[in-house]
Amino acid sequence: MENDQPCSARWRSESGMPAPKRVVIADDRITADAAYRLACEGTAMLWRGDFQNARQLLQALARRADRKPGKAATTPVESFNFHRQAQSQRARTLAMLLMPFNADHTIPLRRAPDVTAACTEAYGVAGEPYVATLRELLGLIGAHEWRKTGVEIAALGDKIHPHYGVFAPVRGEYVALVADMALPATNLAFDIGTGTGVLAALLARRGVKRVVATDQDARALACATENVNRLGLAAQIEIIEADLFPPGRAPLIVCNPPWIPARPSSPIEYAVYDPDSKMLRGFLQGLAQHLEPGGEGWLILSDLAEHLGLRPRADLLAWIEACGLTVLGRKDVRPIHPRASDASDALHAARAAEVTSLWRLGAR
Repeated sequence: MENDQPCSARWRSESGMPAPKRVVIADDRITADAAYRLACEGTAMLWRGDFQNARQLLQALARRADRKPGKAATTPVESFNFHRQAQSQRARTLAMLLMPFNADHTIPLRRAPDVTAACTEAYGVAGEPYVATLRELLGLIGAHEWRKTGVEIAALGDKIHPHYGVFAPVRGEYVALVADMALPATNLAFDIGTGTGVLAALLARRGVKRVVATDQDARALACATENVNRLGLAAQIEIIEADLFPPGRAPLIVCNPPWIPARPSSPIEYAVYDPDSKMLRGFLQGLAQHLEPGGEGWLILSDLAEHLGLRPRADLLAWIEACGLTVLGRKDVRPIHPRASDASDALHAARAAEVTSLWRLGAR
């Protein structure tokens, strides 16, 4: 109800969050404490005040959510599960602040920025008014800036421009592993689960004459295509929609699957979370039949799941053996991302011990 009249609008959520069951109108007069109480109760607030004040209110809600003490864990698995539960609860609380949008993606609020480009990239053409969370909107704006600015890839000597919903290649250690490993052949390579296309582009820049890059996510396929074209590599790289492998065999097959066997809570988390290690096991199960004789499969994988107690190293080695594969070699590197040295992180012990490896696999 607004002004004693029933109102409705289309609900948008790229994370798949359901529409709130209860919504009240809020503006600049509401206090952070009152807003936090409503959010914790599951009552969403449709904002009608100043846009910049809404941003400040969201920051205040985040500070209150972060003060909530976490559960004490006795094992790495418990630490991970409690951390995920806390992150999920935090996300639900912060998603209770809603923004109204016009049919052209403009926001009918004072001091609202122009977000039409960011929203169009993520949502496409709207066509009708809608409501979305401020938290998601800020994510869209951030993704739009990343897409414009790009991510500098030292090994590539150029930038990769990630799209909204496609994992940005900010973990440079896995790119460096592919850049430094000796190529078994230069005539053909497959890049499985290409994402932004960064590894396909790197292989092409290293002299691989033809690279076939696959993905099954529409955003990733569009992102990789745009990056390949911008880098002038379209003649070398073919991007196709496929669940793991393209048809045929190759002397080199590269895959950087999600490294944590857990359920993702949003589309972009599929780059990090792989339920039941489905993609990892699928890659291993299909690798031998897609490798040319004497070829190599490069599996780039963090061992964070092992330190969290989610997947023992013995399981990985058993899967490799059961799939008719042999380990030809392995190169390890320590991660350099900020979380690895952040002692306040709930998963610091596991992150500090993490190693990312390039496993060279061959068919027996």
